[in-house]
Amino acid sequence: MATSEVELTTVNNSPLTSLNLSANHNDVASSPQHINETSLAPVDSGFGAWSFLAAASCIEMIVWGFPNAYGVFLIKYLDDPHWSSQRQASFLLPLVGPLSSGIMYCAGPITYPLVARYPRHRRTCLWLGAVCVFASLLGASYARSIAALVALQGALYAVGGVLLYAPTIYYMSEWFVARRGLASGAIDAGTALGGLLLPLILPPLLNKYDTPKMLRSLGIAEGIVLVLTLPFIRGRPPESRVQGPSARAHQANTAGRVYTRNKSFWIVILVTLLQGLAYFTPLLWLSAYASSLHLSSNSASLALAFLNGASVVGRLSMGILSDRFNPWMLASVTLLSTAFSVFVLWGVLSYTFTGIVIYGIAYGCLAGGYSSLWTGFVRPIAKDDPTMSTTIFGFLMLSRGICNILSTPISTAMQPSQSYTVSLQAPSHHEIGLKLAGGQYKKVIIYAGTCFVAAAAVVAVGWIVERRHPSSINFSRR
Repeated sequence: MATSEVELTTVNNSPLTSLNLSANHNDVASSPQHINETSLAPVDSGFGAWSFLAAASCIEMIVWGFPNAYGVFLIKYLDDPHWSSQRQASFLLPLVGPLSSGIMYCAGPITYPLVARYPRHRRTCLWLGAVCVFASLLGASYARSIAALVALQGALYAVGGVLLYAPTIYYMSEWFVARRGLASGAIDAGTALGGLLLPLILPPLLNKYDTPKMLRSLGIAEGIVLVLTLPFIRGRPPESRVQGPSARAHQANTAGRVYTRNKSFWIVILVTLLQGLAYFTPLLWLSAYASSLHLSSNSASLALAFLNGASVVGRLSMGILSDRFNPWMLASVTLLSTAFSVFVLWGVLSYTFTGIVIYGIAYGCLAGGYSSLWTGFVRPIAKDDPTMSTTIFGFLMLSRGICNILSTPISTAMQPSQSYTVSLQAPSHHEIGLKLAGGQYKKVIIYAGTCFVAAAAVVAVGWIVERRHPSSINFSRR
């Protein structure tokens, strides 16, 4: 079959000075004209790039913010005898939110290559994902069993999130090159923004209205936001000229598996595993920890909101810094600092609401920005190939998803029996976090801090490997 050559010459001194894309006849429309740079919107700037970035941040907020704020719903479910009296409630109810985000993480190695392989279906996936998200919340509002809740609010929401998120990430590689770290950080900040707003908005509404009404209202609200933002989630090449299965994507996915022989790839995977085992634990237990201090539900939700709000700063700043500085250095500093915040700020000083807020801000700024460093890790490995970059992102997502799912049962198993029964006796003055509620959270705190220390140690190894075999990218000049 005859082939067509597509020449893309980027601007703004992009590292992709000239990117030759070979595609079969099905990849390009029947028009004999070639796509050239003058017919494409500019990368890293312009209305197309910035409108995409704003819309992608909204998608991120919906897809990831809601599961991350599940702790607000968890308190209501555990306080409701209808849910807490059901079999295995103490195990299954905390699993709903992490299961949703865990599935979205784990689907990466499957969905990302498919999105790269079949470009004409990316837009269809986006709209189908919007339908699934709406149906998930609507169906969960009528659920009466924990199994139905897990299937709808957990699994179906994840399916919708996967269909929304995978095309968005691929489009990011088309719109941003030199500023890809900035783009990644801005999109990641959408997760934290959702985690900031929902814990502030939901508690008073849940106190006024019941949970089913809130789920229906959220479904309608998210549906409206998706309808307004999805038109801006589009690829840089015109959709009419991108059709059929991409032979180049298939060839790149097959030949490009050389990244599996790259030591840095496996080190980043291991760091992501260790960081992920710890990262989700405070997101799940911080509200319950605040309740053990006999704080109101609004105060407990506010502590979680401060954590997620600080993550907005952490994710955006890490993304910007990863365009200019070595990501191994950034990861070393943030992981060690995060371990300090867990052991000292949470384990020792969080015996008041002020202490919890300080810990939440520190933890959000430090731990929240790790995923924004992924572009810095991936760039030297993938050499700015969007298909390979997306595939590696899929494996990083899988690693994080496995940890997201495992961290919940691991941390739950560390809780003493009857851990969901709040003591009627107020904690003694200056009772440190490790001893709060009879040491209920001691093992969880030690577990999370140790995982961060282990991740920092592995990063040190990766930094040594990087210094011995430096990449061709000079971060200080970007």
